[in-house]
Amino acid sequence: MTKAIELAGVVDNQCHLHLHEQLPIMGPSEVDVIVLFAARTDIDESEWLKAKVVNPAFDFLTDPSEEIYTLVDGDPFHRGR
Repeated sequence: MTKAIELAGVVDNQCHLHLHEQLPIMGPSEVDVIVLFAARTDIDESEWLKAKVVNPAFDFLTDPSEEIYTLVDGDPFHRGR
């Protein structure tokens, strides 16, 4: 039988997790850990470009068949209209 508990903690500059309180189980014991954290919403352009280079999920962007638009497609956008 699997049990779940919720504890709070912090991650330090070396990416180590420190819990604010002791675990209520006796060790040594194997555990599975799920970490929930607030997602950042301020991803800058350099992070997106890095993700494109290293993440295979973006491989479709280099496929020539994806180039379906040209500079003559659509209408020009002018600010202030």
